[in-house]
Amino acid sequence: MDGLHLLLITAATLGFVHTALGPDHYLPFIVLSKARNWSQTKTLWLTFIGGVGHISGSVVLGIAGVALGISVHKLEAIESYRGNMVGWLLIAFGVLYSLYGIYKYLKNGGHIHLPHFLVPKKIRELPHLPMSDGQNKEDNTKLTPWILFLIFVFGPCEVLIPLLIYPASQHNAFGVFAVSIIFGVATIITMLTVVLLGYKGSSLIKIKNREKYLHLFAGVIILIAGLGMQFMGW
Repeated sequence: MDGLHLLLITAATLGFVHTALGPDHYLPFIVLSKARNWSQTKTLWLTFIGGVGHISGSVVLGIAGVALGISVHKLEAIESYRGNMVGWLLIAFGVLYSLYGIYKYLKNGGHIHLPHFLVPKKIRELPHLPMSDGQNKEDNTKLTPWILFLIFVFGPCEVLIPLLIYPASQHNAFGVFAVSIIFGVATIITMLTVVLLGYKGSSLIKIKNREKYLHLFAGVIILIAGLGMQFMGW
């Protein structure tokens, strides 16, 4: 087995491991698909687009860095900076979505269980209506998918940069292309598989009046993923 074949196997293995061990790669899609009542097709499609954006950012950086003669150490430092930035972006998104979840909870009748002074006046004035079928329709808001996509574009693939260096040092353009493709395919397939399993599994969980809590739950999970990425090295 020559060096390139071994490198391609390594790229596929690291693509799988890197993704499977990083909850930030799939948890946001799983929890938001339930909170916003996305269909399975839409969930997997958004996951695919997010995965392509995630891989493309690091591939472009790696190839540009190699072409410009930037050292591996500097490229890894850039990826580390990007990882730090994405961690904070996920945290911010998690906080904002949690606040949105609290608003939805109060709006959908959760305020009747809280002390009067804790509920904003506008919410108190809303009538307490039962959950209707209309609230179970798919959410078509385009902002949330775009936010996810932008976060994933900035998300780093630290393990990819060293893999690109060997074929680049051999002036092997096909090797650089093949490593990028194999790593990307392994990453995206792993994301799609885990998201699909999570989507199917979460459908089996039945919670009474769960619609009231789903947005808040999604925000908290995204916040935890961001904190884990930022402070625990997920």
